[in-house]
Amino acid sequence: MTAKKTEEQKRPYELGKRLEQMDLSRAAILRAARAQLEAKGYRQLTMGSLAAESGLTRQTVHNLFGTKAAVLEALFDVIALDGGMEKMREVMTSASADAMLEGFVGVFCRFWASDRLLMRRIRGIGAIDPEFGAVIEARDQRRFRAATRIVSKMGVSEDVEERAAALTALTSFEFFDALAENAPDEKRAQAVVLDLARKLLGSSDARFL
Repeated sequence: MTAKKTEEQKRPYELGKRLEQMDLSRAAILRAARAQLEAKGYRQLTMGSLAAESGLTRQTVHNLFGTKAAVLEALFDVIALDGGMEKMREVMTSASADAMLEGFVGVFCRFWASDRLLMRRIRGIGAIDPEFGAVIEARDQRRFRAATRIVSKMGVSEDVEERAAALTALTSFEFFDALAENAPDEKRAQAVVLDLARKLLGSSDARFL
């Protein structure tokens, strides 16, 4: 076997190892970001603190993410997956309008309930950091577009945008968090959100009001 062939065979292996190491490094940085947000808050979270917490160099953190906002966006993606947001694809293809509405409310309420303290801090960051605020706004806009589809599927023909905006507000973290603070438990808060949403859209299944 020639030295050239040996080198060509090594390259894919070495590339695979580098990619694996990159994934491990990203995971370590995101774990550090989550731990620091939960323990210390946003202001103490820096590229340097992430490097120290994850056991990596500051340059590695910069190379993998570039900015602190990019770290937070990636962390939000991980939290979303952990919180079951991938089920939205299934929800949005539900056969019936009410099943779609119930699934939509359920996915977001369970997501918000998965770690309310961390969610409060993430939403709070969006209010004080314009760059990350734009990330949060983009995600809220996706929820609004999904709400618009649901309103249309429910057969609502008047005030579609206004009702979609109201449904978006009903399924926001801020609304759920306020309910959950005063409800017996988070499941009860979810039930209230669903009933309010059904009432808003004129569903005959509304029971709470």
